[in-house]
Amino acid sequence: MARLLSSNALLRAIATLPAARSNGNVIGSFYQNGLKYSTVPGDPDTHEDFRPTNKVQESAAVSFKGFVEQDVKENPVMIYMKGVPDFPQCGFSSLAVRVLKHYNIPLSARNILEDPELKSAVKAFSHWPTFPQIFIKGEFIGGSDIILNMHQNGELKEKLKDISGNPKPE
Repeated sequence: MARLLSSNALLRAIATLPAARSNGNVIGSFYQNGLKYSTVPGDPDTHEDFRPTNKVQESAAVSFKGFVEQDVKENPVMIYMKGVPDFPQCGFSSLAVRVLKHYNIPLSARNILEDPELKSAVKAFSHWPTFPQIFIKGEFIGGSDIILNMHQNGELKEKLKDISGNPKPE
């Protein structure tokens, strides 16, 4: 109870502080409390450390593109996912792996959480923004919702028929 009261007191104290109000993006320089703030891109008064940058360098994404191409070409079923097949890190990746494992096929995977450059390269390669991303026989199929739909209507079974492995008995 004491912790609850102290957190309520803290919230009331924070509520009394003046809030910065904005009705959108402010572009230009302005003064507040005697300090100059600048929101102009490329402003010479803005230190280089505080200028916006890309988290991933373009050249790094380009170098990984060949890596992704090779993965997709050499592996009949390739999934770029959050986590690994034995320990998926999101529900969508988990669903995609469960559906694919139903067919008892060799499954190759890469964990996109381990390298932001790999994640960017896969997005650039497939022109698809979300994960997991599944490739079958070099063709981008989509994510978990598409794989599940293909499984339910029989398309996935047809797509995987040439890949060694058999569906598990139901």
